[in-house]
Amino acid sequence: MRVEPYMDLFDYQRENHMKKQAPLAARMRPATLEEFVGQEHIVGESKLLYRAIKADKLTSVIFYGPPGTGKTTLAQIIAQSTKSEFVQINATTSGIKEIKNVIDDAKALMGMTGRKTILFVDEIHRFNKSQQDALLPHVEDGTVILIGATTENPYFEVNKALVSRSIIFQLQHLSRDNIKTLILRAIQDQTQGLGGYNANITSEAADFLSDIANGDARAAYNAIELAVLTTPSGPDNQILINLEIAQECIQKRSLNYDKTGDNHYDVISAFIKSMRGSDPDAALYYLGRMIYAGEDPRFIARRIVICASEDVGNADPHALMVAVAAAQAVDFIGFPEGRIILAQATSYVACAPKSNAAYKGINRAMDDVSTVQIKGIPHYLKGSPTPDNKNPKTGEEYKPYKYAHDYPGHYVKQQYLPDELVSRIYYEPSENGIEKKIKENLDKLRGNRAND
Repeated sequence: MRVEPYMDLFDYQRENHMKKQAPLAARMRPATLEEFVGQEHIVGESKLLYRAIKADKLTSVIFYGPPGTGKTTLAQIIAQSTKSEFVQINATTSGIKEIKNVIDDAKALMGMTGRKTILFVDEIHRFNKSQQDALLPHVEDGTVILIGATTENPYFEVNKALVSRSIIFQLQHLSRDNIKTLILRAIQDQTQGLGGYNANITSEAADFLSDIANGDARAAYNAIELAVLTTPSGPDNQILINLEIAQECIQKRSLNYDKTGDNHYDVISAFIKSMRGSDPDAALYYLGRMIYAGEDPRFIARRIVICASEDVGNADPHALMVAVAAAQAVDFIGFPEGRIILAQATSYVACAPKSNAAYKGINRAMDDVSTVQIKGIPHYLKGSPTPDNKNPKTGEEYKPYKYAHDYPGHYVKQQYLPDELVSRIYYEPSENGIEKKIKENLDKLRGNRAND
């Protein structure tokens, strides 16, 4: 480690101690792209970001994604590989004064040496408008190359002008295989990891921690570090991390729930069928099971929305409104409070009167679309009838379109289906909930059309 001229012996020793005692997640942070795990969609060898980092030709970028997915790590890799000056600030602790100091230093460096400055702003969404405005002109003129990191959608939370001058790279939750790779690497690493503890981990424990981390590398590192540091050695002087120890360290029991396997589909199937079968207790149990196992809340919300339309339908149109609002609210609020929102939507859909009439109706219609050849839709329904309202081939005058609101009850007898399908019925309302009233009204209208 190189000692800066202004660093005294105590500063040097303090920094050394901090590095040795830093959390495992900090110690195991990769220094090169080759050591980086995950995010192949942006740092694969053929990808733009990989090429830009390797060629040291980076332009302003914003890394956007959940915690523990590698945003800061990528910034640090860039710091290690670039010839530019690299400066890091945190938006939660830095103000306009710090920004101005960075800009002044960047201008001086450019003037004296021609070297550029890369400014990494962690949690950039926390910059207020004046702070972002202070930075903007210097990003525009190239005084600094901006690297922003945020867990929030930059299109909503970051100055639009800064976003428009940056390439947005969205990082995703790490896969279970990615997390397992990191856990095993940490267990074996003799220099920065836990290799000196003579520790080993069972396959079941590694799988459990990989799953429970929910794509967050930092959470996985914290769990395995706690497990190793608190587990006594066995008779063979080896620390063995088994499933029981892993569950105890993270205070969570293992469930037979694989987010990519058969059990995943079994549980979501039971969840949907419980809502369809009007059993809110069973539906809430399976919801809790999915939440406990770390299922993606957006996946759960989508299934509730589908069920609200497919299985409740017009028997209670409010069910779809509740489900869609829940999906939006969960995305906005996040967990753990998001479980309450999902529970409200689940119980509402489960208790609502049921009808699959709309679902069956669109299936029938799609069957006819694919199998019945029609000559055309009625002329008076078209958007651009002929100027004289006559058939150009026969000269016969077309029937005029009848505007329903000009007639009593806002209804007028008129053919809407093509001739070939004129007798078809696709939507058959049930006798449940609001759809019973819809059925009564529709039966009257269809009776009128039949007598036309």
